Order: sequence, then C-alpha cells, then structure tokens
Amino acid sequence: MTRAGLEPGGRLRRIPARIAWTVAIAVPLAFLAVFFAWPVGAILLRGIVADGRVDLGAFGDVLGAGRTYRILAQTLWMAFAGTLGSVLLGIPGAYILYRCRFPGRAVLRGLATVPFVLPTVVVGMAFRALLSERGPLGFLGLDGTTTAVVLAMIFFNFSVVVRQVGTLWATLDPRTAEAARTLGASPFRAFRTVTLPRLGPAIASAGSLVFLYCSTAFGIVLTLGSPGYGTLETEIYLQTRVHLDLPVAAVLSILQFLIVLAAVIVSNRVRLGTETSLRLRETKDAPLGRADAWPAAITFATIGILILSPLAALVVRSFQRGGEWSLGNYALLATSGSGFAGGATVLQALEHSLRIALDAAVIALVIGIPLALVLSRRSRSPGVLRTQRVIDGAVMLPLGVSAVTVGFGFIVSLQAWSPQLAHSGLLVPLAQAVVALPLVVRSLVPVLRAIDPRLREAAMTLGASPGRVLRTVDGPFLVRGLGLAAGFAFAVSLGEFGATSFLASPNYVTLPVLIVRLLGRPGADNYGMALAGAVILAVVTATVMIVCERLRPRGVREGQGW
Repeated sequence: MTRAGLEPGGRLRRIPARIAWTVAIAVPLAFLAVFFAWPVGAILLRGIVADGRVDLGAFGDVLGAGRTYRILAQTLWMAFAGTLGSVLLGIPGAYILYRCRFPGRAVLRGLATVPFVLPTVVVGMAFRALLSERGPLGFLGLDGTTTAVVLAMIFFNFSVVVRQVGTLWATLDPRTAEAARTLGASPFRAFRTVTLPRLGPAIASAGSLVFLYCSTAFGIVLTLGSPGYGTLETEIYLQTRVHLDLPVAAVLSILQFLIVLAAVIVSNRVRLGTETSLRLRETKDAPLGRADAWPAAITFATIGILILSPLAALVVRSFQRGGEWSLGNYALLATSGSGFAGGATVLQALEHSLRIALDAAVIALVIGIPLALVLSRRSRSPGVLRTQRVIDGAVMLPLGVSAVTVGFGFIVSLQAWSPQLAHSGLLVPLAQAVVALPLVVRSLVPVLRAIDPRLREAAMTLGASPGRVLRTVDGPFLVRGLGLAAGFAFAVSLGEFGATSFLASPNYVTLPVLIVRLLGRPGADNYGMALAGAVILAVVTATVMIVCERLRPRGVREGQGW
C-alpha cells in the first residue's frame, strides 16, 4: 500500500524534473541553433551553393589566388608568433606570481589580468599610442608593422598563460623537484625534467586557447593597421564592406572556421588533463630568492614594459593636444568629430554600448545558467557523460568561431528576406550574447562542480523535491558565481567589435565601432577623440571586472573555467 502510494508520487515528482532538465537543454541549444548555427551555416552554404545549386566556382577562384595563401600564411604566422611569445613569457610569470611569495604580488597579478578584459580596440589604440611616430617608442619604427600586431597579441594573452599554468603550478608538490636538486640536478634541469612535464596539460591548453584568440584578433589587426595582406578576418571584412563580394568572403570564412575548429578541438582535449590535475592539493608558496632572479626579471620586465607602457602611453597621449597638456580631447567627446556632420558622439556611443552590453549580459546569463546546471551534474552513466561532452563542445564553438563570421553570417542569412532587420541593430545584443555565452558557462560550471554531491543526496533522502534541491543546495553557490559570470559577459559585450561592426545601426553605433571610425577619419581632433574614447572604454571595462572579481566565490581559484 505504502509502496504503491509512493511510486505514483515518485513518478509525479520525476516527470516535472525530467521536463525541466529537457527544457534546460532544449532552450539554450535552440538559441545556439538560431543565432549561431544558422548564421555560420549560411556562410558555409554561400561558399558552395549559388542559385540553388552546388557551385564551387568561388572556391576555385579563392583557392587558386596567390593572395589567399599569403593572407593565410600571415594569419597563421602571427597567431603562432603571438602564441609562442605568450607561452615563453607566461611560464616565468606563472611561477613568480603563483609559486613565489613577495610584497605586492596581488597587485602584479591584477595588472597581469587587466589586458585580457580590455576590448581589442583599446589594446590596438594603446600600442598605436606607444609606437606611433610621436609616441615614446616611435623611434623603433614599429608602427603599422606585423611586429606591433604580434606584441599586442602577446599583451592581450599573457594573462591567459599566467592564470592557467599558474593555477596548476600552485597545486604541484615541490618535493619532487627538490629531490632532483638533492641528487645534483641544476635548477633548470630539475624544472625541465620534473616540473615541465607535469605542467604540460596546462601549457598545451593555454597555448591552444592563445592560438585561437590570436587567429581571431580582428580588432587588434584592424586598429593597428598592419600593412600587406592582413589576416583572414580583415580580408573577410574588406571583401564584405569594400568589394561587396559575398561569395569570396564566405569561402574565406570557411577557411578561418576550419583553423579555429582545429584549435577548439585541441583545446578541449588537453583541457581534460588540466582539470584532472587541478584536484591536487594546494602547496605553500616559497619566498622569492636568488635562484628566482631570471624568472623574476622576465616577469617584472614583461609587466612593466609590455603591459604598463602601452596603457600609460594611451592615457598620456589622450591628455595631449599639439604637444601640450590639455583636456581638449575629452571636451570633444560631446561632438561627432571634425569634418563630418551628424552621427553619434562618443558619449552617446558609450551610452549605446552600456545598454547593449547590459541586454547581451542578461541574455547570456538566462541561456548560460541552465547550461551550467546541466554540465555541472556528475553522472556515472556513459550516455549522460557523452551528452554532456557534446553539449559542452557546442557551447564552446562560439569561442572558436570568429565574431566576424557570426556577424557576417547574420547579414548573409537575413539578406534574402529581411535586409532591414540585418542592419537595424536589433541583432547586436543577440550576437554579443552568443560571443559571451562560453565565458558565462566556463565561469559557472567550476562553481557548481564544487558542490559535494552528497548534499543533494541528503536533501533528496529527507524528502526534498528536485526543484527544492536546486533552490536550496545549488542556489546559494550559483548566486555567488553570478557576479564573475555577469562581469565577463558584460565586459566582453562592451568591447565586442567583430560582429557589432557588421550589425550596428548607423544611428546607434557602439563605442568600439565609433573609435575605429574616428581612426579612419583625417584630422588631429578625430584621433584625439579616439584616444580619449579608448581610455574611457578601458576604465569602464576594468572597473566592471574589478567589482565582479571581488564577488568571486571562495574556494574557486583563479584560472578555473578558462
């Protein structure tokens, strides 16, 4: 009697739970299908289908042109150089900032993190201010060169290597390396033979992520104005905006998609080894000693020269007009620039950016929270684990596919039946939410995985329904993780340029788009406004991230989820 009475009740409780989990999976996947898979798929089809039939003519034209291979070679070379530089400088930085104890370490960690949250347009402006003819390092002649682009890529991605490798390094037991030293190994040999192999998964994961970011660094390349053939992304932008050759741009998008897809696959595979290693116990930091002189010198020089110098140059140049100190550039922010009538001012563009970023962050959180809950559930069922891996891969794809491809995909997919919608600006928050979604999920999943499964089991044993378990056990952890997730979503959306440059309405532009437009206009006033606008954008973005970093849940270390 009791058992029979419990079984229907149990079924009644399980059926709503199953429906809820199904909706938690179906709605986000439907969002990705409509606002990511459809636009990207439209590009793929545009490259191979013409007038309703398969036509590989565009492929033949693009793949048969020598220019294509020069662009591809430059894209891969700059991505490789940026990755190599970030890894070589990031490994010493990870050791000094995560294994050594000294006054001011927390400040240096914060400074090392700042570049990653800055909009790419700001990064490009900072290096332009540093390396231009009138800049502090203008005598080097690097302005507008691929070397400047590579340096900006290293600036942007140094913190990725430091955080990922440093987080793992902080968990390694130092006694193994100390034993090698006791047996006569030099410090370098002990590092090479003992420590480096154990850091391999984190280094490989960080390197693949950096390569991914470098190969899609559209804002940096466009802002610094690298000469010659540019990259695949800048060529897609050129073919779409200047030559209006959509089939050629579609083929180039396919090539770029294949490159980043390979990087995503490598990143996801090696990330599994990193997550396993992170379960090791924490170790105590050692005080900075003489043996640490070289890595300390490399780290301090990197932070001082590569990170602080461009930012300082950007701020200083924004307060100068005609070689004299002035607030004139900031006073012009209420205008639309010289030589042009009408259009949004910098302050209006900032307001637009804040509103759009807020909308995008809300959308990314609404979609990302159910996904994080699904992906954080631990299960022994092989079928469930495979499903989670498939969903996780689908969620991470927007991180690998260029925002330029996403924005261009919206134009291609909507051009036939609603060109007004494609250029109305209404799609900008949705495109930015797609770009921010992977970071939201990556921020929340480690927080939810930190929950002891026995807490949920105990609550269910005491008669709590699945909804109540979710509310009382997962809820408090989720709330503590929302700050960091919201910060990432807002900051990424605020500085997003690739997709927004295609979709923004002419009368409702965002600040990154307006900064690039000002750079393309002649006149000192326009350049000064671009400098001042970049400073304001950097300050707002950094402030948002600083506030949200303070909301990081205790027990979740830096670097987890990257």
